[in-house]
Amino acid sequence: MTEPRRTKIVATLGPASDNPETIQSLIETGVNVFRLNFSHGDHDTHRRNAKLIRDIAQKLSLHVGILADMQGPKLRIGSFADGSIALKAGQTFRFDLSDAPGDETRVQLPHPEVLGVLTAGRQIFLDDGKVRARITKAGDDYVETEIEAGTKLSNKKGLNVPDAVIPLAALTDKDKADLKVALDMGVDWIAQSFVQTPADVREARNLIDGRAALMVKLEKPSAIDHLVEIVELADGVMIARGDLGVEIAPERVPSVQKHIVRHVRETGKPVVVATQMLESMIDAPRPTRAEASDVATAVYDGADAVMLSAETAAGDYPVRAVQIMDRICRYSENDDLYEQMMELSEPETLGSPSDAITAAAHLVAEDVDADFIVTYTRSGSTALRMARQRPRVPILCLTPDLTVAHRMSVSYGVQAVYAPETIEEDFTGPARHAAKIAKSLGIAEEGARFVMTAGVPFGVSGSTNLLRIAKIET
Repeated sequence: MTEPRRTKIVATLGPASDNPETIQSLIETGVNVFRLNFSHGDHDTHRRNAKLIRDIAQKLSLHVGILADMQGPKLRIGSFADGSIALKAGQTFRFDLSDAPGDETRVQLPHPEVLGVLTAGRQIFLDDGKVRARITKAGDDYVETEIEAGTKLSNKKGLNVPDAVIPLAALTDKDKADLKVALDMGVDWIAQSFVQTPADVREARNLIDGRAALMVKLEKPSAIDHLVEIVELADGVMIARGDLGVEIAPERVPSVQKHIVRHVRETGKPVVVATQMLESMIDAPRPTRAEASDVATAVYDGADAVMLSAETAAGDYPVRAVQIMDRICRYSENDDLYEQMMELSEPETLGSPSDAITAAAHLVAEDVDADFIVTYTRSGSTALRMARQRPRVPILCLTPDLTVAHRMSVSYGVQAVYAPETIEEDFTGPARHAAKIAKSLGIAEEGARFVMTAGVPFGVSGSTNLLRIAKIET
């Protein structure tokens, strides 16, 4: 039997992959969660893709998560008369509110609310930092800049203002419409983009109202400044290094990534490392050595999941990109150094009885050389606590809630099973039940030993208070 990969893979669907054959191949290759990017595509396309994912996953008897990624208040410039312009360092360039097509001297900035933070001396980054300009003069309805770097600028490119809190609503009208559609589709996770403050997260939580889990995307320096409060309000975190890498100095990005992964892991919530992980595979059959190292670094940091964006959405090799990412993750997880790093960074217990039982189960599983760990959970909290420990063996999460089974697909080492069956409450029934499921899934064979946690009274959320060592018998 092939040992399950513990670090999960998130793949973005798009024109290169949103067909039944490719979706099935991606799942069979190792995708655990599909990202639907609401910055692109229409609602009918996203509905169709969500149904395809559910139908194919059900056919394969797997739980595959669906993450709907909201566009957020992304700043973009307007359009040019000829589609793009040529630039040179030292030239003067103007951003204003006029909707007239742009040229080599100016372009529209369709965000009047941003003008208040665009003061003389501040830098503006465009197209993910490929173009850089410094403001020389700021008026009520325009700013004039001097181009410092960059040779080309085309329609609708993104605009970043480093080290500034932008006075924009956390959720745009488009986001609110997209959010309603995504929730009606039954997605498992909502990803909130361009979060700046804890208030932004509270607004999203109120609108979601428990119908999906909330994953906050960290891509603004202001969000890093409020990291503890934001993570506390979220159900999970995505480190979106695209815009984050533009707005903070590049030398800071690796350190920030490590600190965020460590903190989010300590809270027991899933953390995803995303953006440009295997970007050269958009049009090449293999990644660069630096990209392979980047994926491995996220694994060694202890991330729950790593994500592919354009590589699977628009690339020439979507399935191969997942194969490569799967191989990098597996090789890293099997490194002795990886095990040492997970042990050294193991979080302290949070102080609750359930957390103490979970931490003890992890230690017992290592002492008795268990083949897997079983968590019975109604809310998913026990499985999240166990994933927090980063055990070396699979976590079999048995839950009577299908929604929880889908959400667990992003969490480290968790293989969730929807188990609504009534089980005897003498604690031998759950053990036999878990052994039967593990055997049917191919997680372990007869004679395999496992450690199990559950609560008495059985099936009551938040009551994890028992630990047992059991064996798969004939």
